[in-house]
Amino acid sequence: MKNGHSRNSLKRNGSTRSRLEPTNGQTYRAPVNGGRHQKPVLITGGSGFIGANLAHRLLSSGQPVILFDNLSRPGVEQNLEWLRQTHGNLVQLEHGDVRNAAALNTIVRGVSQVFHFAAQVAVTTSLINPIEDFEINARGTLNLLEALRALNNRPPLIYTSTNKVYGDLKEVRLRMNRGRYEPEDEGTRANGFSEERHLHFHSPYGCSKGAACQYVLDYARTFGMRTAVFRMSCIYGLHQFGNEDQGWVAHFLIKALQGEPITIYGDGCQVRDVLFVEDLVDAFLLAQEKIDTISGEPFNIGGGAGNTISLLELIELITELHGKRPEVRFEAWRPADQQYYVSDTRKFSKLTGWSARVGVKVGISKLYHWLQEHCRLKTQSILQIGDLVKERQNLANGNKSRVERPALRALRNRKTIKLKDFQQRNASRAKLNRTLAKAV
Repeated sequence: MKNGHSRNSLKRNGSTRSRLEPTNGQTYRAPVNGGRHQKPVLITGGSGFIGANLAHRLLSSGQPVILFDNLSRPGVEQNLEWLRQTHGNLVQLEHGDVRNAAALNTIVRGVSQVFHFAAQVAVTTSLINPIEDFEINARGTLNLLEALRALNNRPPLIYTSTNKVYGDLKEVRLRMNRGRYEPEDEGTRANGFSEERHLHFHSPYGCSKGAACQYVLDYARTFGMRTAVFRMSCIYGLHQFGNEDQGWVAHFLIKALQGEPITIYGDGCQVRDVLFVEDLVDAFLLAQEKIDTISGEPFNIGGGAGNTISLLELIELITELHGKRPEVRFEAWRPADQQYYVSDTRKFSKLTGWSARVGVKVGISKLYHWLQEHCRLKTQSILQIGDLVKERQNLANGNKSRVERPALRALRNRKTIKLKDFQQRNASRAKLNRTLAKAV
């Protein structure tokens, strides 16, 4: 989701579009295009986990990208900093909110493609504030569709929805097999749930995302716009800062790395298919390439039947990676929780040739080691802040500075210092602000 600050300069290079090119047999990259006035790609919620990974792939090929984002989710400012440091002025941030129709009317002009990821993403949050959830997910999506419909040349739109549009799936008969749930029906066990399954919105979040999904599909039917919908299962990967409500794979790993207990809601035998984010990015690029073929269609997207894991199985994998079993606590089931969900991805695969390539163990291992390095660097940042405090105290006592001025300025100008980190050093927000303000 995302109300407009000034734009950064945007470097534009390239205009000729070509087909997607395979790189190493594992992923696809957007082609490097020639020309001088290449239109940018718009990603709403572009600083988030999925948006940042897609943006990085596009930017790496020389494709300009506009990120429309309100930067409300913790961690996204780090993704933005990473993209800016890596790609410079090729990436542009438009600080805005999808509830602001006027901002959307302006930002969609002149873009070549649109990926709509901006959303309120937590079921629990929707239970607390259903109206805000609706305004962001349903009304925000309608604002974007109307902004695109007003254009003479309408760019194609890919929208990310959720498997929650299928409800809690309580009607599916399950059985226990080796400590995990599985459907009694053989076909469902083999392939997962297809797009033919009836919609059954459950929770305000499921309703708002489901309504948005139906609007996106209907604008293809009624207004001839080129749109497609991904009803996504569990996505995980690098640059994900998961929490208890969303991004559970990363959340479990982060808790283990921090030495904190992991809370499981339910019995831990629930099963999900998980998809590594690079495979999802492949699917996005193929969807835009094949938009004339797939327009007006929903697609279930996830790791599929070959990439499933239960919550307890993830705990065992974390124990293997971490060398220590994390503490696990159990709480009651949450509203609308699904005991079993696996995506049947055959429809999208048949139309585009896509398939998930990164296995569960390989992908989770990659995320674990990335988070491990990220936490190490974060710890270094905490120590740097502590050194800055000591330096300020040293200067206040009339002693000569032991730190070069450029280094102090670099520390003062850091934009991702978190209060929680500083509190671990027994300091308050006020003290942190005073220290940073007076450091130079």
